[in-house]
Amino acid sequence: MFGSKTQSIQERAQNVMPLGVNSNFRYWGEGITPYVEKAKGSYLWDVDGKKYIDYRLAFGPVILGHSYPEVDSKVIEEIQRGVLFAMTGELEVAVAEMITEMAPAVEMVRLACSGTEATMHAIRVARAYTGRDIILKFEGNYHGMHDHALWSTYSPVEAYGNRRSPIPVPASSGIPKSMREFIITLPFNDFEGFERVMRSYGEQIATVITEPCQGNCAAINPRDGFLQLIRKKTEEYGCVFILDEVKTGFRIANGGAQEYYGIKPDMATYAKALGNGYPVAAFGGKKEIMSIIGHGVAQGGTYTNNKPGVAGAYATLSLLKSKPILKTIEKRGQRLMDGLKDIFDENDIPVAMTGYPAMFSFSIGKTSVTNQREWQESDREMYLHLVEKAIAKGVMPDHDAREPWFLCYEHSDADIDETLNVYAEIVKEVKK
Repeated sequence: MFGSKTQSIQERAQNVMPLGVNSNFRYWGEGITPYVEKAKGSYLWDVDGKKYIDYRLAFGPVILGHSYPEVDSKVIEEIQRGVLFAMTGELEVAVAEMITEMAPAVEMVRLACSGTEATMHAIRVARAYTGRDIILKFEGNYHGMHDHALWSTYSPVEAYGNRRSPIPVPASSGIPKSMREFIITLPFNDFEGFERVMRSYGEQIATVITEPCQGNCAAINPRDGFLQLIRKKTEEYGCVFILDEVKTGFRIANGGAQEYYGIKPDMATYAKALGNGYPVAAFGGKKEIMSIIGHGVAQGGTYTNNKPGVAGAYATLSLLKSKPILKTIEKRGQRLMDGLKDIFDENDIPVAMTGYPAMFSFSIGKTSVTNQREWQESDREMYLHLVEKAIAKGVMPDHDAREPWFLCYEHSDADIDETLNVYAEIVKEVKK
């Protein structure tokens, strides 16, 4: 699938890095793991010089386009004055002001460097605010690499037990067994199960944390009323509702899923599209909750106001506010979603389209999916076969069927046309 230089670099990398990569998710397998030379706009080039239409966009951070001039020039301007001070500057105050202006539920905010940090800090604050320890999360949702929430994320659903009494499954060796007493898991979109668990444990739960859609499981949408039920029951039992917008924030609407669904969680977490690829994240929420930070509640980090990340966020948010960027992405993404659905329909292949035009997925062999247990019944072998053929023809979604397709402002109508032409061809080939 990739050329000789890719193979050579993978061999070098495996001598000095586990799996030859710096994140497990970047390893696709022996001889089929990509190594990238550069990226610009909606395209990337591998080390062998082959060009691809990029629908991974680094798992979603690139909302405008790779090497976007207005963002990069702001970053260069700012880093020439110094990169890190461990003191506060006006630019980060301006970023915080923009976040609170754009995100309906966020009254105060703190910056971080990654989505993992943002959710980790938010969970600590929620526990401190409620005086409780237990987290409720949903199977298939990913909330970062920390031990508190890395449960029932990637495991085969057979390990999860009966849906009425799910078994929390750690997603890695090395997570202390004792952490399990602080986690409750449920299938996503399970109205009855959620209400039942809240009746039994609501007064012990510090926080219910969820993604608006299952961002690491085919972008499965919430069923109508599910997020609203979480909002209602967390208020009833005094739990903090954390909406993890690391993937949806500043991507599906300027105000993220809060604006899209008209819902106000107690806290929200951000990263990815916040900085168009620069290392920046944030968490925030109600002033009453956020104000306990610094009063017996620890939160910090040397790099939380790193200048490249802050400048990237400032430029990105400024552009999102001033131009119809997300509306443009939505229009092109919808055309791509509709076109792919038509191709599968024309070939009599059932498919469930999920997510949003800026961040979507499809599950082959299913007509609907509402949670990870249902998604695992989809034809992931065909999905992977199609992805491999698409990549060979210069169209690059992620190798993992759980990961959505992402669009950016630089994706053109010509890119959409080329992608649909490729899929029209390869779906016919695979069906044979």
